[in-house]
Amino acid sequence: MASPISEKLFPEISRDIEAFGKGILPAQKIRALRDGGAIAARAPIRDELVQPASLDLRLGSVAYRVQASFLPGRGSAVEEKIRDWKFSELDLTRPTVLERGCIYVVPLLEELRLPEGLSARANPKSTTGRLDIFVRLIADKCPEFDRVPDGYHGKIYAEIAPRTFTILVQEGMRLNQLRFVSGNAGIPDEQLRELDKTRNLVWKENAPVPATIDAGLLVSVDLEGLHGSALVGWRARRNTPVIDLRKIDHYDPADYWDPIHPPRNRSIVLNPDDFYILASKEKVSIPPDRAAEMIAYDPSIGEFRIHYAGFFDPGFGFSEDGLKGTPAVLEVRSHDVPFIIEDGQIVGRLVYERMLAPPDKIYGPAIGSSYQAQGLTLSKQFKRP
Repeated sequence: MASPISEKLFPEISRDIEAFGKGILPAQKIRALRDGGAIAARAPIRDELVQPASLDLRLGSVAYRVQASFLPGRGSAVEEKIRDWKFSELDLTRPTVLERGCIYVVPLLEELRLPEGLSARANPKSTTGRLDIFVRLIADKCPEFDRVPDGYHGKIYAEIAPRTFTILVQEGMRLNQLRFVSGNAGIPDEQLRELDKTRNLVWKENAPVPATIDAGLLVSVDLEGLHGSALVGWRARRNTPVIDLRKIDHYDPADYWDPIHPPRNRSIVLNPDDFYILASKEKVSIPPDRAAEMIAYDPSIGEFRIHYAGFFDPGFGFSEDGLKGTPAVLEVRSHDVPFIIEDGQIVGRLVYERMLAPPDKIYGPAIGSSYQAQGLTLSKQFKRP
């Protein structure tokens, strides 16, 4: 239950936490946090930064190149670790290059003063993941990446590691996002099966099919080209020009990617040094009163990571005018050794979560979402066929 201080500062949020108990905060509740001072920033937090179930976070004015990735641990502030391990400082008030293979820590414009009973989780944005930019959130005295504990007060930081492409960034750019959570918002398998019966979570060839559910909705890889493309994937090229993240629909994919055509044996070998964009066989749907997250790495299904940008917003693959699911684009890297994946092989789990309340806007073109009706889609910096 919220403390008297939380009730005074955030009465609406506190009542929701007490009434509903568990769930992801929707857009209108995130705006209430902002308006009440639980989220602050050195630049105005405009409504466009608030997504259906998350808040876009913005890069601050300086980046620190550091020797290695780190966590501050329970007794340290992030700034202390930066002082100990930084190589150099970069000015992000102007366009600045972040080199492939280097690690940077950037103080974000946003700071948090969460009420009791509310924690947060971070994830890269979809565009960030599709460019193989490894981005994780760090918070003072927190022993985990991408986790902000219940009632946290303080600064937050992004660790940025471009793994395939050298990129150009600037202050105010949005590489990751934050979800605010009351309690455990996860939906047990038995409830997910009931949801699938009533809301049709999976579609194939414009017809609903029963979801395969085991600790979440299981997702398989498409290596035969089900979604209207002559390709089944893209493999990133090495030693490519810089990608300016400000440029949209600008770059020719052929300068950065090698296409993967449907293999005759319906399987491909993942090379540990390579980065791949693939797609799921399933077209998935997230009802407007639910959110979801793709599990990035599960050793029980193979030695590879299939997703960096794991948040799926309410309304993804869903619309009242008949959109029948959207494929999940998979950002794939093998771990340590070459690994064979075959068409239809299970590659991930989509974990559905309840919302604390239905959001007042959902994912889709109406709010500028880039990937609602995607097929095998690269990041928005690349020209679409």
